[in-house]
Amino acid sequence: MSSVKIITSKDAANLIADNSVVGLGGFIGTGVAEEIHMEVENRFLEQGKPKNLTLFYAAGIGDGANRGMNHYAHEGLVKRIIGGHMGLAPKFQPLVVNNKLEAYNLPQGVISQMFRDGAAGKPRTITHVGLGTFVDPDLDGGKLNEVTKDEIVEKINFDGSSYLAYKTQKINIAILKGSEADESGNISFSKEPLTLEILSIAMNARNSGGKVIVQVEKIVKNGSIDPKLVAIPGIFVDYVVVVENPANHMQTFGSQHNEDFYRGDVVHKQSNKAYPLNERKVIARRAAMLLNDETKVLNYGIGVPEIIAQVLKEEGMNEQFIPTVEPGAIGGTPASGLDFGCSVGPQAIIDQPYMFDFYDGGGIDAAFLGLAQCDSKGNINVSKFGPKIAGCGGFINITQNARQIAFCGTFTAGGLKVQADGGKLEILQEGKARKFIEDVEQITFSGDVARENKKKVIYITERAVFDLLPEGLTLTEIAPGINLESDILSHMNFRPLIAKDLKLMDSRIFMNEPMGLKNEEAASFRNIAAI
Repeated sequence: MSSVKIITSKDAANLIADNSVVGLGGFIGTGVAEEIHMEVENRFLEQGKPKNLTLFYAAGIGDGANRGMNHYAHEGLVKRIIGGHMGLAPKFQPLVVNNKLEAYNLPQGVISQMFRDGAAGKPRTITHVGLGTFVDPDLDGGKLNEVTKDEIVEKINFDGSSYLAYKTQKINIAILKGSEADESGNISFSKEPLTLEILSIAMNARNSGGKVIVQVEKIVKNGSIDPKLVAIPGIFVDYVVVVENPANHMQTFGSQHNEDFYRGDVVHKQSNKAYPLNERKVIARRAAMLLNDETKVLNYGIGVPEIIAQVLKEEGMNEQFIPTVEPGAIGGTPASGLDFGCSVGPQAIIDQPYMFDFYDGGGIDAAFLGLAQCDSKGNINVSKFGPKIAGCGGFINITQNARQIAFCGTFTAGGLKVQADGGKLEILQEGKARKFIEDVEQITFSGDVARENKKKVIYITERAVFDLLPEGLTLTEIAPGINLESDILSHMNFRPLIAKDLKLMDSRIFMNEPMGLKNEEAASFRNIAAI
């Protein structure tokens, strides 16, 4: 007989004791037990309990407003957070900035593996991921404010090489989401677009003597779930919450239910409308020119990198490459917005810890990530800007381990207006904020570590391209129509190295018609004798 109990979401909230370590499943809105989180908040506001929780989670969980982890953003409810991303839970940011709680930001992939290692009783997760970044104990050790004192990241040495050892955590309460539960508590993910690290969280709580609560849509008869499709075995589950209000059990925070996210037989109905020729498309086009027969497996970040797939479609090349998304989707068409993390018509979906095993071992041929701040050493910051704390997410895992890395973003920010026409670029209005500064506020990507590891790194903007060479950050290309001094160097807080054979970016990038990249090598660039 199963000991699994079916309870209400209110009952679930009442199970959480003060000072508990709570493991939260979810990626943005996928896999998020929204109704249970709502009741935890309601209980705290009505009773002042539970108090002093530690939230332990891998990816950003929220909608950038009120849902997901935002329900926990109350002084006294949480005393510590250990997570991979905070940008989607903005209500926590003033609590962190004003030292109202302890806060650690660690790489998303490492945390997903920490859940798994904790389940196996391992005291540390040991990896090279994070060396030279703000999570390295030689810098900040992942600590985000002054009240955060404990060292949970150590530097160790094996065989003459440095590694980071992350202290695993024992979970008292796991709050997870599935599709159905049978009468024995076996959980199916039949309608879930991702499996994430849900199994590892449940196993960690079970082996730590904690309790596992799973929110589902319905209860089904024993034997009705194919054993191979059980995502969480009933022996790991203590309580099941059946949610009746569909608004509290959405597939993602962007879609109530879209079966295309977990079906491989989807007929892709993509628009044939070309993306407008603006600064974002210019950058995406230059990035697309990096791809060849040796760069098959890709990762696209949020923002400008998302447009690369559209450019490849316009060039008739999108079927030649396989995109992956860090929470586990392989192939298909990556979704965006609050559906990000899912893919339409994926070839496969694997657990997030295994996806990061693949990433950390160098499995990605090429990764395209955002460019928010860059300094003279080639360091990149995408995680912290004054009081705005976004967090690193999977950025550190991906950029430290991909075989080729392209950072993609505009040269300046805040009001930039450009015009691309006739094979040239014109700056109509300069952005107010400089991105190329002397020292980044926080190191999310280490140029020094990349050079030591001889990584191929390129920084692509609409008017200039830089390469991370052994001698340093080097300007290698500029756009036709752009003046080196007035349009580039005068808007940087440092003077980069300039390649002796400084080239012009391919003029086709700045024309409305397709570039004709299919089945041809990237066009050679014309040397500039003098600028």
